[in-house]
Amino acid sequence: MQTITTLTAAGDTDPGLKRQVNEDRFHIDVARGLFVLVDGVGGQNAGGKAADVALTMLRARLERETGPTADRIREAITIANNEILRVASSRHEWAGMACVLTVAVVGEQVTTIGHVGDTRLYKLRGDVIEKITRDHSPVGEREDANEISEIEAMQHQRRNEVYRDVGSEPHEQTDPEFIDLYEISFEPDAALLMCSDGLTDLVESATINQIVTQLAGRPQEVAAALIEAANDAGGKDNVTVVYVEGELFAASRARSRASAAARETAIYAPPPGATPRGPRASAAPRVARTALVALLAIVTTLAVIRWRPSWQIPLPSWLSPAPTAV
Repeated sequence: MQTITTLTAAGDTDPGLKRQVNEDRFHIDVARGLFVLVDGVGGQNAGGKAADVALTMLRARLERETGPTADRIREAITIANNEILRVASSRHEWAGMACVLTVAVVGEQVTTIGHVGDTRLYKLRGDVIEKITRDHSPVGEREDANEISEIEAMQHQRRNEVYRDVGSEPHEQTDPEFIDLYEISFEPDAALLMCSDGLTDLVESATINQIVTQLAGRPQEVAAALIEAANDAGGKDNVTVVYVEGELFAASRARSRASAAARETAIYAPPPGATPRGPRASAAPRVARTALVALLAIVTTLAVIRWRPSWQIPLPSWLSPAPTAV
């Protein structure tokens, strides 16, 4: 398996057009291969507080690179969960606060992902965008099972409901129905995209893939363009993006663009040896010639009718009509 030798990454966040407060948080540490995205849940700014607590706890544990990566991620998310629960009990206005999150640690041989909720992580390689995480929500679950389409899920009235979060109830590191863990390869010609539902509720994955393809090699522009796309589509929620590229991803996407352009050119190219001629240019002379011939025929016919001679050509006697008996 190939290993990652060089990463470039960028992140951005925006409150959107409908929210006054941004309760999303993100963290990028390219040197450690550590990437975090947190989406806070709760009213009166409590979601932002939950996201702050979670990010602090996650960094504190994951920056201590001791033990297997999967175990570190499980421990970090569990610590964050129980600390949010503890802090929430200290103030009435923080009661019930929580968050959803995705963590990725990119290693030399494997990338390990920890996930709770409906934030997402996509892998992009070749021409394909692949959703790695599954949504812990009723609607997302149906979408992942192909019971409803992506568009139907985006428009569903229960889209924002989640049945699993970080902070609303106590958990142990070994709880089987708490944290989803994934281990995937991350080749040098691949990219990772982490995002909050402020993006995926409004922008289709095919559009996301297209934006990344157009701006591959410029991570900060990718992040900004994706946020702009979400706001152009209504900006109904906070939107956050963390984008990570392997060193060969931009070149791979450039080849894909060139191949697509060549295929499009081939579709419209004339056959070998033919004189290049657009369909409109070749049809116009034929139409003009046909119209001219028809017009001349009409004029000639009218002239014959108008100027025909008044004299009659005598018929031979054997063609003359017989006299009629009286």
